[in-house]
Amino acid sequence: MEQALAPAQVPELRTKDASSEAHRKTDSKRGITAALALAMLLASLGTSIANIALPSLTLAFGAPFIEVQGVVVAYLAALTVAVVIAGRLGDRYGLRRMLLLGLGLFAAASLLCGFANDLSLLIGARALQGVGAAFLMTLPLALMRAHAGQGRIGRAMGMLGSVSALGTALGPSLGGLLLPFFGWRGIFLVQVPLALLALSLVFLLLPRESGEATAKSPESGTHAPSGAPIWANLVANLLVAAVMMTTLVVGPFYLDFGLGLSALLVGLVLSLGPVVSILGGIPSGRLVDHWGAGRVVMLGLVLLAAGAFLLAMLPGALGLGGYVLGILVLTPGYQLFQAANNTLALAGVSAARRGAVSGLLGLARNIGLIAGASLMGAVFALGTGTAIGSGDFTHTAPDAIATGLNLTFLLAGGMMLAAIAIAGGRLTMSPAATARI
Repeated sequence: MEQALAPAQVPELRTKDASSEAHRKTDSKRGITAALALAMLLASLGTSIANIALPSLTLAFGAPFIEVQGVVVAYLAALTVAVVIAGRLGDRYGLRRMLLLGLGLFAAASLLCGFANDLSLLIGARALQGVGAAFLMTLPLALMRAHAGQGRIGRAMGMLGSVSALGTALGPSLGGLLLPFFGWRGIFLVQVPLALLALSLVFLLLPRESGEATAKSPESGTHAPSGAPIWANLVANLLVAAVMMTTLVVGPFYLDFGLGLSALLVGLVLSLGPVVSILGGIPSGRLVDHWGAGRVVMLGLVLLAAGAFLLAMLPGALGLGGYVLGILVLTPGYQLFQAANNTLALAGVSAARRGAVSGLLGLARNIGLIAGASLMGAVFALGTGTAIGSGDFTHTAPDAIATGLNLTFLLAGGMMLAAIAIAGGRLTMSPAATARI
């Protein structure tokens, strides 16, 4: 006969069962996080990996550079147009289901890019890849909000920010490694197995949504709940993205033509921002969980404003050291803002509308990036006395380059002060946002 369990053994078994269940839940959350992170990585990798192949494409297709640029522009334009649509489809038909669709579309489009034998076909395939990337960039935010444990939402958002920065920074390096061995086709074909891996992980690890009940929720309006004015998060997101793009557009001209640095040194200095972004995402998220999203949004914006004004003033006095110091203040502010703003924007949103709000955040960010590249670039040209649109700074005096830098980042600092006012008003309207989420 089996020996009966002693009463003292029953609590011990229950403790072991509870511990085992906790480990299973932790492993499940880690798997979900890895799947969503890989999807986000692919979208940002697709943004930057094609740039390094543009010279090879001009030779392969015998086309002028302005036509070959369509390979980059088509991706970004399609991504920008499709982010809100992707979010709404996620809310309507299920976030998991639409993420799987996006990954399948991204993989198929990457394959088409790799086998394109005509520039027009390549540009069309890149546009299709951009549509797929819209699902990959938008839906992981909403899914992470749904699956992150209470008190760990900020950390999850910060991790996605780090992964996005990693993908953007990794693109040119990975492309540079692949080009000599596999040619320009290799930079697109390498994305196919990565997309299929992400698709498999999402399919296997993310739990199915029960009947897609959220799809028909009556709360499917376009506005956030009362007391959570989403427009403030969107405008602040746009302004911050514009300022960050300004550093990528204006920085190389200042470092090259203003300071006369070699291409190697310019590359090293420009890599500081992405490295700080990669390292700062998760700590920024931890701070959001500890302090509350509202407080961290304000801290991030203050650092962004301080960094912008330092970039306007210090390079003229300290040269390269002043520029580096400004970047080292500005970039942590960006990661703090991103982790907190995404957390704050999604915190008061019902599950039925997280996809749409994530899409709006992506749209605001992309519009900001475009504005930073075009409008702020025009301000820089105006400050240097160069004809707007010419982009020819080879004969511009270093002092004029420094003047352009000063004017551009004074404007950027003013934009960050406006973002602080907007965010402050949002927190005044919704005081609960300062609480931990």
